[in-house]
Amino acid sequence: MYVQQFMTSRVITVSPSENILNAMNIMKTKSINRLPVVKSGKLVGLVTDGDLRAASPSPVTSLSRFEMNELLSKVSIKDVAVKRIVTCTPDTLIEDAALLMREHKIGALPVMEGDKLVGIITENNIMDAFLDIMGARSPGKRIVVEVLDEMGIISEVSSVIRRFEVDITSLAVYHLPNNKAQILCRLDGEGTEAAVKALIEKGFDITQ
Repeated sequence: MYVQQFMTSRVITVSPSENILNAMNIMKTKSINRLPVVKSGKLVGLVTDGDLRAASPSPVTSLSRFEMNELLSKVSIKDVAVKRIVTCTPDTLIEDAALLMREHKIGALPVMEGDKLVGIITENNIMDAFLDIMGARSPGKRIVVEVLDEMGIISEVSSVIRRFEVDITSLAVYHLPNNKAQILCRLDGEGTEAAVKALIEKGFDITQ
């Protein structure tokens, strides 16, 4: 699974000369919380709603709304945007993108193809990928098969299921510390209950 499968391709950007009041309005209108900063077609920074809030007057200020807006309209994005940006490419593996976000404690990565900004991938996009991997949106019955963590065990489980012409719509493996593993399956087909019963009869520990 690659970044290009989950990234947002239509990216809303701002220029370094844009004022932060307009940037805040863009984020609010578009329901987004970050904007890549682009100058002459090149990515030069990234600004988040947190950056804009930090640059704004305190909520307990004695300034009127008009005075606050007047002040915000005089501060440029270039004064608050992050200049050193962590990026990825469309061909970056989704788990590598997640690691980059985790390691750098950031919520999004601009996606670059050479010098061209072609998308952005966010924490929400990573969550969508996780949900797809776990089969949260797939049809069928969810079961967890606890097994010994040994070679060929997935093939053994799937061969039992296959006998009942049941489709495995998703499969994920979680390795436990006691030399065991949990295989999360989502099964779809009329023979699902019979397949689960056969797994139990074969000695597998099943939870649903």
